[in-house]
This record gives sequence, structure tokens and C-alpha cells, in this order.
Amino acid sequence: MGERGGVNVLAAGLLVSLGLCVGGYFIGSGLLRARAADRFVTVKGLAEREVAANLVIWPITYTVTADDLSTLQKRTDDGASRIRAFLGNEFAAEEISASVARVTDRQAQGVMGQERLQRYVSESTVTVRTPRIEAVRAAMERTGELVSQGVALIRSYENTTQYLYTSLDEIKPEMIREATRDARRAAQQFAEDSGSRVGGIRNAQQGYFSITDRDAFSPEFKNVRVVTTVEYFLIDD
Repeated sequence: MGERGGVNVLAAGLLVSLGLCVGGYFIGSGLLRARAADRFVTVKGLAEREVAANLVIWPITYTVTADDLSTLQKRTDDGASRIRAFLGNEFAAEEISASVARVTDRQAQGVMGQERLQRYVSESTVTVRTPRIEAVRAAMERTGELVSQGVALIRSYENTTQYLYTSLDEIKPEMIREATRDARRAAQQFAEDSGSRVGGIRNAQQGYFSITDRDAFSPEFKNVRVVTTVEYFLIDD
């Protein structure tokens, strides 16, 4: 091999070595960035708020009996009329509705027995749907007036009073911000304990909003709650 050939071999070797060094640098730099990108913490943020219900559904259930269906219908209609009159001074007609009566034939069910019972029983419900919570609660306290008029009110476990909150969209954005701030506080505490600092958001998931009664004795007040799950990058100082 001549002198020129030796120079060429040497130059090629230097180029290969330089290429390996440069390649190794970029590979190492990439691995460092990948490891840094892999460092993150997952935290949960909570936001809670107490709100007042803004819609009430109040079913007033009553029952009548009769030996024939014609009389049963008349008594059912009379009961509904008395309830509507009772409500009419406080609630608009569009806030009041009546359901179809549920009729039971005691004779067909074989429950007449030796005691003399009227054959048919009708259970009906007049429902108030209104945003005026206090007006409903005041009317509830006066339902004894209906009983004194001969309306046989009954407690129905199928038709219970419901207090609802329907304005979630109005408070949802602020509650999400509160939950995200709460999550970041948790991430910052974790970062301090681990000798790092919090970077940007790697991933975020909004939880479901739940609306529950504040307690069993005041269902007209609701507790709104949301939990978010956020992943933050951790950066070494």
C-alpha cells in the first residue's frame, strides 16, 4: 500500500471515529431528553361547592275507593279538583299536572275477605313542578287542610319529592379551574419533596360531576363535587 493509500485509510478512520462520537452525542442527548420526559407525577384535584336546589317536583298522592267504576272516577276527579283548588292560590296552572289513576280490583285479587271492603281502589297523583322551593315547603305544611276536606293523602315510596339543581353548566368552568389548581398544589408539594419542580401538563382527565344531597334532612341543598386527574412533568433543578 502506498503513502497515499495510507493517508486515505487514516482519513477514513478519523471520519468514522468522528461520526461515532457525534452519533453517540445525539443518542445520549436524546436519551436524556427521553428520561426527562418520562419523569412526571399523577395527582388528583378536588373541587366542592354547596348550592341550593332550583327545581322541586312535589307529587301529592291520594286514594279513593268505590264499589263501581263510575263512582270511583267521580271521587278521583273530586280529589284532584280539591288538590288543584288548594294549590291554585300559589301555583300557576302550568306548574300543576295530574297522572292517570292506578285502579285495583280487590275482588279480582281475592283480597275482599270477610270484612266489607269497597271493591275498587284508585291511587292518583297531582304533581307540582316549580322553581319556587319555599312556596312548596310552605304548602307542604298546610296539607292537613286537604285531609280535613276528605282527601285521603298517602305516602308513596314510588312518588317522592325531588329537589334538583339544574344550573351545573354555570358553575362547571370555575369548578374545573379550582380542581386543576388543587391538583397543581399537590404536584408542587410532591416536587418539593423530590427536589424538582413542576413543569407543564402531560395529560389531564376531567372526572364526572356528582350532585348529592347535603344531608338526609335538607335535600333542598346540594353538594356538587368533581375530581380531576392531572399528570405534570417534573423538572430537575
